Amino acid sequence: MEDATVDRTMEELNELLASLPRLKLVAFLDGCTEAEFMVVSDLCELNKSTLSKAMTVLETAGYVTITKGYVGRKPKTWLALTYKGRTAYHAHLNALTVLTRRASETVSES
Repeated sequence: MEDATVDRTMEELNELLASLPRLKLVAFLDGCTEAEFMVVSDLCELNKSTLSKAMTVLETAGYVTITKGYVGRKPKTWLALTYKGRTAYHAHLNALTVLTRRASETVSES
């Protein structure tokens, strides 16, 4: 594999997605249009504080939108992945796949 490809692959690995809670959140949101905070918390097995911190960092980066509202009298928060967030997540997944392939090819050549 050429050095330019290696460099590009490493650049596509996203530091924001190196955190497991943020990666879980983005991966979950990639599978839906939007999701309610407590659903994400339960299904991603993230406590409310950890999820709150993750979504705030991702919102600041422009990866997630946060919408607040009410269902009846209960306050609710919905999360959605932005186009920028979806693009970054898919680039990150692609870079991980390239690294996996690189390891496989290296072991095969040995």
